[in-house]
Amino acid sequence: MEKTKRILDSSDLPLEARAKLTPGEVLEILKKGNEDFVNDNLTVRNNSKRVRGAALGQKPIAAVLSCLDSRLPVEDIFHRGIGEMFVARIAGNIINNDILGSFEFACKKSTAKLVLVLGHEHCGAIQSSIDDVKLGHMTNLLAKIKPSVCAVSKHYEGEKTSDNPDFVKNVSVENVKHSIREIRERSQILKELEDKGKIMIVGGMYNMQRGKVVFME
Repeated sequence: MEKTKRILDSSDLPLEARAKLTPGEVLEILKKGNEDFVNDNLTVRNNSKRVRGAALGQKPIAAVLSCLDSRLPVEDIFHRGIGEMFVARIAGNIINNDILGSFEFACKKSTAKLVLVLGHEHCGAIQSSIDDVKLGHMTNLLAKIKPSVCAVSKHYEGEKTSDNPDFVKNVSVENVKHSIREIRERSQILKELEDKGKIMIVGGMYNMQRGKVVFME
């Protein structure tokens, strides 16, 4: 307990300490960091010093798949700094082979102990998929969200349009769950690491108004 408390209270984890964290400790760090972000209890960091330090090596604690949306500054949301997190961003936080390969590197070859799929409210990619938008390369991207639209539509009783924020949110939540299933089903490496307790794979939803991340464990 004292070790975990010391880690959570630290705003500048040494590289060696990061590498020894457990997946559960990493999850608690992100939860505490988001709490600091929500409460505007942020630490002023010397980024010039961190840039120089990171040049010597990196031991990030987590790998986050986030939407492309500019309103999701991932490191800020979790009160983390340079060299502490791998972040992959793609519209609709969907899974593809390149994302999987990147996260396999992050967890198997590097030090990430947590994979987080981070969705959010009012997602434009989700809305576009609901609207069945067809436009260039977007068509294939949005098709990867369609299974979530269809899954929610089967049981949702309200208005099933992009103008209904509740429907959009429900699809966004299902889309996070779908991406997690895709990770486990398509990456034997990440699935084995999770089964052995070496990493955790979790989801989260970001609330635009409050800045709060609700985790789905």
